[in-house]
Amino acid sequence: MDFTQILGWTATFLFSVMIIPQMIRTIKMKDTSGVSLMMFIIFLIANMIALAYALLIHQFPLIFKYIVALITTVIYLILYTIYHQQKKKS
Repeated sequence: MDFTQILGWTATFLFSVMIIPQMIRTIKMKDTSGVSLMMFIIFLIANMIALAYALLIHQFPLIFKYIVALITTVIYLILYTIYHQQKKKS
């Protein structure tokens, strides 16, 4: 594996896990008040477009990154919805 691939996979890993700390914080606090829903919606749309691009150019590291980002973003949006609805009820 050459230096370019190491850089690419390192960035892929970091981008793929960047939402996880926010997910953990949201689960622990059961609070989404400090989170921008619009940011996550834009992030979701951007990753969908980027995944289409990565598929067209056949770049596996990018395909992997965008799939993981889509999964974590959808999970976070589900968490956001659950905790936001619970907050409204109380």
